[in-house]
Amino acid sequence: MQALRHYLLAVQFFTRIPVTGRLAQWVGYSPAMLRASAAHFPGIGWLAALLSTAVYATLHWALAPNPLAPAVAAVFCTVATVLMTGGFHEDGLADVADGLGGSADRERALDIMKDSRIGAFGAMALVLALLAKLSLLALLGAHSLLAAVAGLVGGHVLSRFWPLLIVRRLPHVGDTARSKSKPLADQISGAALATAFLWCFLPLALVWQAQTAPYLIAAAGMSAVAAAWMARWFARRLQGFTGDCLGATQQVSEIGFYLGAALSLRWA
Repeated sequence: MQALRHYLLAVQFFTRIPVTGRLAQWVGYSPAMLRASAAHFPGIGWLAALLSTAVYATLHWALAPNPLAPAVAAVFCTVATVLMTGGFHEDGLADVADGLGGSADRERALDIMKDSRIGAFGAMALVLALLAKLSLLALLGAHSLLAAVAGLVGGHVLSRFWPLLIVRRLPHVGDTARSKSKPLADQISGAALATAFLWCFLPLALVWQAQTAPYLIAAAGMSAVAAAWMARWFARRLQGFTGDCLGATQQVSEIGFYLGAALSLRWA
């Protein structure tokens, strides 16, 4: 029951899904609980995967055999997940692009990342990330509906595991008192990482069964490379991470998963 409370607290923090009233009272709150809820971050990927695959599959089926059906499905499943999360991770990507693109100075970059206004680098990053995501999902859907659904399931879940490794490896360098990543500011425990990995196991096993081994290996490998590149970037430029960095890593590694999946289908 305590694990369920932690999961529902993660739902409160990472999505716009209402956990209110008596349910919220039952869940409760404490800084320690909020910190523990980070272990269930990939579990939020389950919700995003369920929603996005439902929207994608419905539109893909309803509009078939129109060749633009995969593109339309990609757009609306992305809209659905953004509405579910409130654009939490996309906001982080824009802030990181503004900060690290706008200044070579570490302290100045951190100050820019705290600014809620979006700048030129943030706007470019959002546009390019969305174009990459939509085009890759459309490409997977053009190959087969199953390829796109497998990409959405694996991409949404695994991309929410990699940021926890950044928390494990790097120090938090944001303003802890006001930071969006306050519950993640401390080092994450090995037990919490194990819980997060267990959230990933079943979805990735389903991807393995639905597609081929090269599909999963290429997709997961490209996602891992993207996350590792982001972690190296943060270590070199910021000597740590902020909450925005975690959101940006989720977005980039999700796109990496789709890219790896698309490349594996081309090689096959």
